Amino acid sequence: MSVAKSLPHDAAPLHVTGQARYVDDIPVPANCLHLAFGLSTIAHGDITGLDLTAVRAAPGVVAVLAADDLPFENDVSPAANDEPMLATGRVHYVGQPVFLVIAKTHLAARKAARLAKIEYNEKPAILTIDQAIAANSRFEDGPVIWSKGDAGDAIGGATRTLRGAIEMGGQEHFYLESQAALALPQEDGDMLVHSSTQHPTEIQHKVAHALGVAMNAVRVEIRRMGGGFGGKESQGNALAVACAVGARETGCPCKMRYDRDDDMIITGKRHDFRIEYHVGFDDEGRIEGVEFTQYARCGWALDLSIPVADRAMLHADNAYFLPAARIESHRLKTNTQSATAYRGFGGPQGIVGIERVVDHIAHDLGRDPLDVRRVNYYREAQDDVSDASGGSIVNKEKPDAGQQTTPYHMPVEDFVLNGISAALVETSHYHARRAAIADWNAGSEILKKGIALTPVKFGISFTLTHLNQAGALVHVYQDGSIHLNHGGTEMGQGLFQKVAQVAATSFGVDVGLVKITATDTAKVPNTSATAASSGSDLNGMAVKAACDTIRGRMAEFLRAHFSTEKVIFANGQVQVADMTISFSQAAKLAYENRISLSATGFYKTPKIEWDRAAGRGRPFLYFSYGAAVTECVIDTLTGENRILRVDILHDAGTSLNPILDIGQVEGAYVQGAGWLTTEELVWDDRGNLRTHAPSTYKIPACSDRPDIFNVALWGAKNREDTIYRSKAVGEPPFVLGTSAFMALSDAIGACGTAYPELNAPATAETVLAAVNRVRA
Repeated sequence: MSVAKSLPHDAAPLHVTGQARYVDDIPVPANCLHLAFGLSTIAHGDITGLDLTAVRAAPGVVAVLAADDLPFENDVSPAANDEPMLATGRVHYVGQPVFLVIAKTHLAARKAARLAKIEYNEKPAILTIDQAIAANSRFEDGPVIWSKGDAGDAIGGATRTLRGAIEMGGQEHFYLESQAALALPQEDGDMLVHSSTQHPTEIQHKVAHALGVAMNAVRVEIRRMGGGFGGKESQGNALAVACAVGARETGCPCKMRYDRDDDMIITGKRHDFRIEYHVGFDDEGRIEGVEFTQYARCGWALDLSIPVADRAMLHADNAYFLPAARIESHRLKTNTQSATAYRGFGGPQGIVGIERVVDHIAHDLGRDPLDVRRVNYYREAQDDVSDASGGSIVNKEKPDAGQQTTPYHMPVEDFVLNGISAALVETSHYHARRAAIADWNAGSEILKKGIALTPVKFGISFTLTHLNQAGALVHVYQDGSIHLNHGGTEMGQGLFQKVAQVAATSFGVDVGLVKITATDTAKVPNTSATAASSGSDLNGMAVKAACDTIRGRMAEFLRAHFSTEKVIFANGQVQVADMTISFSQAAKLAYENRISLSATGFYKTPKIEWDRAAGRGRPFLYFSYGAAVTECVIDTLTGENRILRVDILHDAGTSLNPILDIGQVEGAYVQGAGWLTTEELVWDDRGNLRTHAPSTYKIPACSDRPDIFNVALWGAKNREDTIYRSKAVGEPPFVLGTSAFMALSDAIGACGTAYPELNAPATAETVLAAVNRVRA
């Protein structure tokens, strides 16, 4: 079988030689025009004057469009119709597009866009969570509240209680390839759009509305992105629509790409969160009831904030059984970039909230946080699992009734974190290292070390049920080569290679015979975004369905043709009775006998049902699990810190491609640790984003990676009938970066007796301030 093999990324040679083609690399006709947006310079106000005379007169400018010049719909929002491509009389954040320049060169368009004279009647801007709360500036009529049991009574009756809060900053996607689009007008008013997007069908939909045509008049194609991380799920809409409108108006191809500063200033980021908590627990640290209040800073437009905030609520338990829980979520409207999808889609914020609670409980009890985590774990899906010392790590004191139920009343049937944690504790030598760190800290006044093990339980499926579907188109040519297309998009994660392995396995051939072509709305319609870690699950199953259909036709023909029941596809050959022919011979024979060698495949995720209003149901088909141990060191004089060692054990089910999955885990951990430690977004009091370039926004560099970085896969198959019993691996390991944050908190805690109350990102300044608080 081709699946379960560690094969390199299909485009790896192209990546390292610079031959991989992205949107900006596509050769364009000589008459191609280039676009740039003119941007708002204030955070909130009415436009009282818009003088574009100098813009139109600038060298190389062909046309300039404002909102009133757009031919049809002026909207680039994912769903809410609240995000005009060009501002309509009022601006809502610094960097909002106000007008569109169409010029002969990229540089000419950018230079001209700076020449406009815009007059404003400036209004007070709401920039922070506190300001939004005070002004009651929000989406939806009020907070969303989901509950299980009576958390207030449970907390009131608990032996011990704690209150606290944690702040989490947002995060810039910082994909290597910035946002880009190219539109080429076709005959009869049709439009071909190349877009760096995770959601080709949404681009198709928005472009069609902007041009006043049906979706069948718009074709969207994307071969690959240079990174996405959720930032190209909806944020590419504006560029694609602008290019299509420009192409319609001028009759020329139009191209647009953001430079890094514009990309960071214009586009949305991860949602900032504040989470307040009130928890009741016993003397062992077992949680009896918890109340969360989650505040999400959503920016000026709705974008995807509702499902993001919902997923934060859905992950408020992480790996822990909460007998009684109340989760209240506020989706706050501010005059900042519209926050959007980012790897984990709100889940990481919810998980960090409960991890803070568990860590705070451990400090209050003077216990190892790992002990408190394990006593609160859900019960293992199988029989009792023993830890490295032979003792049971299953919580026997928990009542059977309802113990496997999440706060949204979904049974947890596949929990494996007791076993994962036990194995990781042993392989990472956690207990010996914790003891050694305690000795180190006792003898070191300036440098303090910390260690933490944190788990992840991450739900896999779109919470909007109808998105859990996928299609595929497969052709087998008469020479035995295979052509494959599906609705997923490749952004470096290796989806295309995994799906090619699925197709090769279905036909029993080498993966080299399978060619996957660019994702194309003209080949596979009505696609869902490549998001929610669903790419392999959905598209892999759709491809397998199409391949199985073709193989079934071939097998049926061969049985009849050779009068036998024995037909086996394997190792590039087809065994028919006692005769063996090559797969290419079988394909040619089927073609010559008029057997269809083309098929579509379709898959929809089973079992899921979700009542969002009630906060009840089964929004996920299954959970992915993992755990990480991180050791760090801090300088208590400066707050400077380093990650020294990381050990990860992650659950990928029966991995389709172990080496690709390990790469995803490594990258996800580093990105998650970056969010919680170095990546700080700073706005000034006028709403200007001050960190809009790598000179001021610090993503982890190669030098930030730990010297010791051990990653392994758990290896147990998925209990659900997914593609070859694999599990999603895109988003879940991002959360493992939480262990770096908790290790820093552990190191800070060694400086005194007070709880550190560390906020994220834990920059050097933040760490130093926490050290000083603990020592005070």
